Amino acid sequence: MLYFYHMSSFEDQSADDDRVFKALASPVRRRVLDALKESTQTTGALCTLFPELDRTTVLQHLRVLEEAGLVTGRRSGRERHLSLAPLPIKRIHDRWISEYARAAVQLLAELDEA
Repeated sequence: MLYFYHMSSFEDQSADDDRVFKALASPVRRRVLDALKESTQTTGALCTLFPELDRTTVLQHLRVLEEAGLVTGRRSGRERHLSLAPLPIKRIHDRWISEYARAAVQLLAELDEA
């Protein structure tokens, strides 16, 4: 029984990771995340950062980012303030990158000692 719970948890995590990778696949969405990394932005402010796109297209990109858990929003009156949610990116880093980064740091430490 524990095995099935573990597999289900793994499958849930895999589905979450799939949404994050899909969201990160778009250069526009990466630019949105870059803007949100700098500071919280309103939806309107984000739309002005992408004059080549209409508002509907920007909102579609934001929906993909929100579904992946990469962006969170809160309403304040008529405005919606969006910010970066870094935990999904950290999960990807921990799963796919940290092991290689640890090995690289170890190699640099060994070179420094030599």
